[in-house]
Formats: sequence, structure tokens, C-alpha cells
Amino acid sequence: MERGAVADTATTATAATPRPVLSVWGATMITVGIVIGAGIFQTPALVAGIAGSGSSMMAAWVLGGVLSLIGALTYAELASTYPSAGGDYTFLTRAYGKNVSFLFAWARSLVICTGSIALIGFILGDYLTRLWSLGPNSSAIYASLAVIVLTGINLLGLRESVRVQSVLTVLEIGGVLLVALAGAIVGMQGAEPVAAVASDGGGIGALGLAMVFVLLTYGGWNDAAYISAEVRGGARAMLQTLVLSIAIITLVYVTFVAAIWFGLGFEGLRASTAVGVDVMEGAFGPLGGQLIGTIVAIAALTSMNSTMIVGARTNYSVARDWPAFAFMGEWRGERNLPIIGFVVQAVISIVLIFFGAVEKDGFSTMVEFTAPVFWFFFMLSGISLFILRRKNPDLPRPFNVPLYPVLPAIFVCMCAYLLYSRITYAQSRNAGYVAIAVVAAGAVVLFIMRAKESRAARGPSGSG
Repeated sequence: MERGAVADTATTATAATPRPVLSVWGATMITVGIVIGAGIFQTPALVAGIAGSGSSMMAAWVLGGVLSLIGALTYAELASTYPSAGGDYTFLTRAYGKNVSFLFAWARSLVICTGSIALIGFILGDYLTRLWSLGPNSSAIYASLAVIVLTGINLLGLRESVRVQSVLTVLEIGGVLLVALAGAIVGMQGAEPVAAVASDGGGIGALGLAMVFVLLTYGGWNDAAYISAEVRGGARAMLQTLVLSIAIITLVYVTFVAAIWFGLGFEGLRASTAVGVDVMEGAFGPLGGQLIGTIVAIAALTSMNSTMIVGARTNYSVARDWPAFAFMGEWRGERNLPIIGFVVQAVISIVLIFFGAVEKDGFSTMVEFTAPVFWFFFMLSGISLFILRRKNPDLPRPFNVPLYPVLPAIFVCMCAYLLYSRITYAQSRNAGYVAIAVVAAGAVVLFIMRAKESRAARGPSGSG
């Protein structure tokens, strides 16, 4: 159906736009799948090393859940008041205008979302390469193949991709809890003294730096906003999705960290380069070492698939507002997905995988490439709540964030701190410069499009 055409029936009309077909459980599985990824197997040792004590370490992981819940409540108001497939794009458009939201959509398509897909792909590729190497570029090859296969699954339709996502997420949570169980078994065997808690370091400054890595591990729950128009039950269902997701994620993370601390001891945890391997091999022997590779692969595939589901919807939303990108505006009603948006996303992700492969460490490169841009626009989305309350004071709000404006202000400050930290502690400046260049290119494209619109408005004679 051509865009802008008048539908002959109500069925045709609804087929061209997102429909509420997701249950709270399905939406929760997508959200949890985005957040709980392979990062949880890498960050606990980093956080332990920075925190300086077991109590500070656990406080950081609990605080991460609390801050994520505060952010989720902020997003619950935005998503329930302005439900759409655009998520942050919709909030930024209403708060700041189309120029800012276009730059966000450009950055999300070329940096944030696709960079995250490439990042997760490298984690998957690194672990699979240990089992079956495909040569010097093995990790990038595995990452690219994963993008292609998961894109193909998603193109079958939303229901099919959510079924796959639900299975992957359950397996992923089961795998993480299995590693936690292994930590408990190792601890009960007395391999390391549980009370071996270091006291050097610590303090407020160390806790703040530890929170950088904790909140990065919790990151991604905001993507639930992109499916807000597709969740059955309206505002209450969206609130339930966000709160339930954060509760599951926090419980899994805190249980996991506590178990591996118990198993390895604090000094063992902070010295570990692969906590999952250490506790699994300690509990189950060589079989544990093989299992951890499978668990990490499942976690990576789960996060990648969830990110693809929500990421393609940004491409669809920007296509609806900007004629130059109208080719991505096709929504397949029978499959409930933006098909061209998925294809474009896959192509960009593979290009970024190639870029990461050229650099020394694809994973680290993608972290430095995506993080500063992500936290900048995440902060703007938080600020948009204050702006939209002033702009639309009479608009019905199915959910109001509690303790306004305190909780949203805490969320905005958290984003500002993470933005500052990622810029300050960046190890690969080249990746950051490339990300800035990509966003700057978006500004150039925006200027050209605006200039064409202005000329078209004036007419052929230039007199308007």
C-alpha cells in the first residue's frame, strides 16, 4: 500500500501501522533479553577491583537496580503518554522539535543501536572462535553471520521473533543462574575463603566509578519504549513491563554477583579474567568450561535479537517524518514489522563489524564508539519529561512518575555522570572521533534536507 493512500477498510488501515499484539510477558522477555547479555560475565571483576570491598561491590549492584527502576518510572510516564514505535525519537520530537530527533534517529541507526549489535556480535564471535576458529577474522565472521541469521528470523514476523526471544531469554536466565549455582558449589567446597575481603581503595569516588560499569551492564531497558504501541493493555501494561523487567534483571544480577563472590572469594573475584569459566570449571570440571561458552553464546544471541527488534522501529519512525527516508517507512501489517528498517539495520551493523575488525579489539572499539552518544541522547530523553509537562500540562497522563521532579532529576544526573565518565575514561579515542564524525554527518544531511524544503516552499520563482 502506498504511503498516504486512503485505506478502503478498517483492516487495511490498521495493517499499515503498529498494533497491540504483545503481551506483558512477551514485552518483558524482549526487555530482559536486551539487558542481560554477555556483559554480566565481564563486569563483576572490574567492579570488584574498583569498589575495593565486598560490601561496596554489592552496594553498587543493588544501587544499579534502584537507579534503573527510577529511570524506568520516568520512561513509563513518557511511553504511556506518547505510545509509539519511535520511543525516544517520539519524546525528543515533541520536546525539542524534528531537528534534534532526526539527529537522534541518525545516531541510533548508525551508532547506538547498530553499534550495540556489532558489540554483542564480537562477544559471540570471540567465544565461538575459541571452539571453532574460522581464521584471523573469525570473530567478525561469526558476528556477521549472527546478524544475517537473526535478521532473517525477525523478517518472518513479530510473533515468530518474540517466540524465539522468549526461548532464548529463558535459556539465558537459566544459564546465568547455573553459573551462580556453580559459584555456590565452589564456595561450599571451600576453594577460597569467603571472608577474603580487600579494604584498599573504596570510598565514594570508587563507588562512583564502579557505577559506570554497573549501569552499563544494566543498560538497555529503555528500549521497551519502542514497543509501547504494540503492548496489549495500555499504560498499565507498559508500567508492568518496565517494573517487572527491572525486578527480574536486578534479582538475577545480585544473585549472580553474590554467588561468584561466595565461590571465588573477593580477592579471587577481582583477580579473575573470566569469572564464568573459573566457577564453572571449579564446580563441573572440563564440562563446565564447555558449558560456559554455550551460555555466553546464548546470552549474546538473546541481546542481539532484542536489540534488532526495537532498533528497526527507529528506522521506521524517522521514515514517517522525513521524505528522504520514506523507503524505510513500509510496515508489513501481516507480520507486524518494518521490513526495510530491519534490512537497513543489518547492513549498517555488518559495516560496523568490519570497522571493529580493522581495529585491534572489536569489542572495546564498539563500546567507545557507542557509549558517549547513547548517554547524551538518553539524558535528553530524561530532560524531555520536564519539557513535555510544561508544554502539554492538560494532556492525559495514564501514569505519573512518583515524587516528581525528584526522581526524574536523579535519572538525568545519572545520565550526565555516565556521559562524563565515558568521555573521561575512554581508551580508544579513534572510535569516539568516528562516532562524532558520524553524528556531524547527520547534521550535514539535516541541513541539506532543510535547504531543499525551504527551496520547495518558495516555489520555482523563489517568491513563495
